[in-house]
Amino acid sequence: MFDFGFGELGLLAVVGLLVLGPERLPRVARTTGALLRKARQSWQGVRADIERELAAEDLKNTLRQTAAAADPTPDMRRAVSPLRTDPVEPPGAGPPADPVEVPGIRPSAASTDPHEQH
Repeated sequence: MFDFGFGELGLLAVVGLLVLGPERLPRVARTTGALLRKARQSWQGVRADIERELAAEDLKNTLRQTAAAADPTPDMRRAVSPLRTDPVEPPGAGPPADPVEVPGIRPSAASTDPHEQH
């Protein structure tokens, strides 16, 4: 976090001793150490949360990509699209044939011809 050498720490201790005195220096040093520890723990907690969120987002993206790769819908649509543009009528799917007149048999009263009047 901070880049202090042994010489700088010694100089800082001497200045602290002169400014604070021998009675208050140990208490201030403990308080400063405790505050630095708390700050470091808080920073590590935030960093761990961010790394966890990034890992979760990466996992979600991987799952989406895997689901998209395993989804057969695009392949099925490509296979069916030629069938939609060139429909083939099944046999007997054309318009209804005219009724066949058989000699000696009278057509029924419920005729299928809409133009025939009773």
